[in-house]
Amino acid sequence: MKEKLEEIQAQAALDVDQAETPAALEEVRVKYLGRKGLLTGILRSLGQAPPEERPMLGQATNAAKQAVSEHIAARREELESEEQRERATERRVDLSLPGRRPRQGRMHLITRVTEEMLAVFFEMGFQVATGPDVETEYYNFDSLNFLPDHPARDMHDTFFVKPGVVLRTHTSPVQMRVMERTQPPVAVVVPGRVYRSDSDASHSPMFGQIEGLLVDEGVTFADLKGTLMLFAHRFFGKDVGVRFRPHFFPFTEPSAEVDISCSVCSGTGCRVCKHSGWLEVLGCGMVHPNVFRYAGYDSEKYTGYAFGLGIERMVMLRHAIDSIHHLFENDLRFLEQF
Repeated sequence: MKEKLEEIQAQAALDVDQAETPAALEEVRVKYLGRKGLLTGILRSLGQAPPEERPMLGQATNAAKQAVSEHIAARREELESEEQRERATERRVDLSLPGRRPRQGRMHLITRVTEEMLAVFFEMGFQVATGPDVETEYYNFDSLNFLPDHPARDMHDTFFVKPGVVLRTHTSPVQMRVMERTQPPVAVVVPGRVYRSDSDASHSPMFGQIEGLLVDEGVTFADLKGTLMLFAHRFFGKDVGVRFRPHFFPFTEPSAEVDISCSVCSGTGCRVCKHSGWLEVLGCGMVHPNVFRYAGYDSEKYTGYAFGLGIERMVMLRHAIDSIHHLFENDLRFLEQF
């Protein structure tokens, strides 16, 4: 029995040294130390040995198990160290390679153009005002002189959050909020998102607007015309043509739409301008006396003008972009051109 024990221990040491992977080493452990292992089997067979030899054989077998177990633990540590060295070699960073420059971010085209337009109005003395995207019908329609049966109040034009509450369809409600808490003179521009139930190549359910308001004593349509012509020449270039056409808006009277000469054909007529030579850019007018009445202003003492333009439309006209959806798809191939 003693000779067999020594032979098993020697073979176990050899098998442990030859194990090249943790899985192979585990097989060796099970072979010798498992429930049906060779050394475990010897302990179970001690009952067949003579009584006087059992203590000595038991001690020898336990000592052999301890030696094999320690040998396996040492070999496992070696294999794990080798694996760590291999992984470190695979993931090694070659410091001699040239560095990779991180991609530099930039402002979105809409943001950049918005800031350029606001800068022009800042130079003329306007200040920025902001307000909530979710508005009451009072601020979005009633206080701006929209009649109860006006088509803009219908669900096919306006997103209703709940009865009496809408996603604002323009940033004009902010103008009313400013007038409620400010006495003239007032000169503000209101940039922000607006929402309308409309979507095609030139329209989006969500888009940006900048609206302007100026109220003081003696303000005339000539002041409005001068402001918008200066803006158009600063933004589109000093050679751009500008014209005003009569129009209707509930909150201004008289009202007008402003066109610029087509930037593609220089006013000679093309597909972009529908061969008219002109492109519509914004709406404007003198603030309606009914709006002043809601704001608590004396319409006999004060006059004012208001205007509104679509930010994405201005971006498209300035950079000859054929679809508004390019501005919202976040395609880097498109955005990196600007």
